[in-house]
Amino acid sequence: MSWAGKILRVNLSAGTVKSEPLNMQWARDYVGSRGLGSKYLVEEIDAKVDPLSPENKIIWATGPLTGTMASTGGRYTVITKGPLTGAIACSNSGGYWGAELKMAGWDMIIFEGKAPKPVYLYINDDVAELRDAAHLWGKSVWQTEEIIKKGLQDPLTRVSSIGKAGENGVLYAAVVNDLHRAAGRSGVGTVMGSKNLKAIAVRGTLGVGNLKDPKGFMKAVAATKKILAENGVTGQGLPTYGTQVLMNVINEMGGLPTRNHRDVQFEGAKDIGAEAMATPRKTDGKKHLVTNQACFGCTIACGRVSKMDENHFTIVNKPQYRGASGGLEYEAAWALGAASGVNDLEALQYANLLCNEEGIDPISFGATVGAVMELYDMGVLTKEQIGIDARFGSAETLAFLAEETVNGRGFGVEIGQGSKRLTAKYGHPELSMSSKGQEFPAYDGRAIQGIGLAYATSNRGGCHLRGYTIASEVFGIPVKTDPTEHEGKPELVKAFQDATAAFDSSGLCIFTTFAWGLPDLAAQLAPACGDEYTTDELAKIGERIWNMEREFNNRAGFTAKDDSLPPRLLNEPCKTGGSKGKVSMLAEMMPKYYSARGWDSEGRPTADTKARLGL
Repeated sequence: MSWAGKILRVNLSAGTVKSEPLNMQWARDYVGSRGLGSKYLVEEIDAKVDPLSPENKIIWATGPLTGTMASTGGRYTVITKGPLTGAIACSNSGGYWGAELKMAGWDMIIFEGKAPKPVYLYINDDVAELRDAAHLWGKSVWQTEEIIKKGLQDPLTRVSSIGKAGENGVLYAAVVNDLHRAAGRSGVGTVMGSKNLKAIAVRGTLGVGNLKDPKGFMKAVAATKKILAENGVTGQGLPTYGTQVLMNVINEMGGLPTRNHRDVQFEGAKDIGAEAMATPRKTDGKKHLVTNQACFGCTIACGRVSKMDENHFTIVNKPQYRGASGGLEYEAAWALGAASGVNDLEALQYANLLCNEEGIDPISFGATVGAVMELYDMGVLTKEQIGIDARFGSAETLAFLAEETVNGRGFGVEIGQGSKRLTAKYGHPELSMSSKGQEFPAYDGRAIQGIGLAYATSNRGGCHLRGYTIASEVFGIPVKTDPTEHEGKPELVKAFQDATAAFDSSGLCIFTTFAWGLPDLAAQLAPACGDEYTTDELAKIGERIWNMEREFNNRAGFTAKDDSLPPRLLNEPCKTGGSKGKVSMLAEMMPKYYSARGWDSEGRPTADTKARLGL
């Protein structure tokens, strides 16, 4: 089996670190990572717990394929009850940290309690201990990683940490590893900060050598890597342009949320997309994009490395940002750009670097700035309150508010609470483009009906990666469906959600699903784990995970009323593009979705559904 078979349990209040065996029955029923970590969480905490109290727990979990030769086998997840939403939070990250934990011989780390002073966890194979982090508190994630590596005199150590945002209580603070990879959404970094936990440093030298059938596994890996290489998205589009390849595609179809979802097409999209990143600048003749970059074991390499214009106003007096660094991904470019009407690529990159450096989710940050700009445009907020003229389209405002938010200064403190709380405070809760308190990403739920339903029903709040129906509705993968049509979307969304839960739990990247289906995942899990995971069984496991998460949220106080979208998406038709005149047909889709799920009219899994899934 490819599970390590061990978990670390860290009691921060008592300062203890203990090893315990992995519950192998749970591992078989929930696979790993998202599913298994969530199983431990829901069994061990009260769903009504205050997310920022010592009674909440936070878990770092790998999957059985994490650290193996499987393509993209570097993923891990951070699971907790999220402070942004009050719902279950499970945030996925790539890079190298997850593989390092697995190669140190651990499947999972569970943190409970709260340390009396800042600490970090150091792991070197089977040795694990809490260490003082007073010298790290107040440092950025970039500084934290550098200091830890120098102190340990081991540049191969991998670090997962928080920046000032997690310490200061920004409700969408991220956990960042390898400088530019993040478990970015739902405020997992905020929970980490609330426990005085600054970082986890890992060095693993044991490898992952306990595969059940190594030869069969390598044969399956070779076959599935070939599928990725020959696919137009995973073999060409993502390696060449990264996720930013979507910017102009989504804009042209009329599905790009613009100026806080007032519009669905952005006239400046061409200035901030993949093509602009790869085109020499007029100012200095250099390209913004330097090269692409891959996470551990990845054959897709969708990551970007970029270098900003050294004469741009954002960094002219900040030499630390003049070197090549992590580049813009599509969701961040949209949130920092179209959501606020800003088409200055360098300003977007600067704001993105701040988000990476201090550990905040650029999607929630950018979407909240879009709401602030609309409140300013309406006259509800003033220059005196915000500290700057917050017009839509102002690159200077974007840069200023990014600085204020990551440092916990001025109006940035309010932005750090997210758009739901901010808009409610100023009397216009309808202007928060979110579901369950988490801001939407870069697809309009009116123009693309399935993704709107996915936002409303996502267990962690507004999210595209819990059921990426864009694959079907835009790219025709695995079948083409009309994005403006709502019929058939409840069943499509359920299928995507269940399959995604299975992939997330394996330790592989969701981007592989542009080319792979559940049979390809089953082909790799069976020889690795020793259990014959069939396609049907994996679909059932994904469904089990989804329903488990749903039941936790129900116990936390969520009801069918929370499966909602903002009034703007339900009542204000799209103004342009192929979706002109469309609103979300959520009311028509929701009963069919509940029926497909085997839930009652209140969105609760029925006794028959729970019995069928073994819940």
